[in-house]
Amino acid sequence: MEKNQAIVLGGGCFWCTEAVFKMLKGVVSVESGYAGEPRAEVIKIEYDSAKIPLQTLLTVFFASHDPTTKDRQGNDVGPEYRSIILYSTEEQKQICEKFIQELNGSSELGAPITTEVKSLEIFYPAEDYHKNYYENNKGQAYCQVVINPKLRKVQEKFAQLLKEK
Repeated sequence: MEKNQAIVLGGGCFWCTEAVFKMLKGVVSVESGYAGEPRAEVIKIEYDSAKIPLQTLLTVFFASHDPTTKDRQGNDVGPEYRSIILYSTEEQKQICEKFIQELNGSSELGAPITTEVKSLEIFYPAEDYHKNYYENNKGQAYCQVVINPKLRKVQEKFAQLLKEK
């Protein structure tokens, strides 16, 4: 199996998801963009599967957004903010489908996962002003009110997965 792999994830605004996944050990690069039909805000993650397996990325992905709301994350509403995974290999597809099946089976009380799992057709990179948005705009209200609490939650819950500062 290749050491570096890529997967595309959409969990609402890509400013948030980009900031979350850039913190993780084993993540080589994160690029904001658009994919899926209709297009969703997504991130393309290149990761070293020897350092961070896909299952770990999925654990962080599902813990850092609400995968039970269709076409919505917080105040962001519409199909561009839907929960979606776009895989590039059959192995990734199987891992993602099994992961969601296990999540759905883990609680009879929880709402079902609405995350779409589809083959990646094409990835369109985001406009330059979207790239590294959080890093470049930490003082903006959206970063303070929406992204910072999400990052704190991930930092607390997954401290062992974070890159050294």
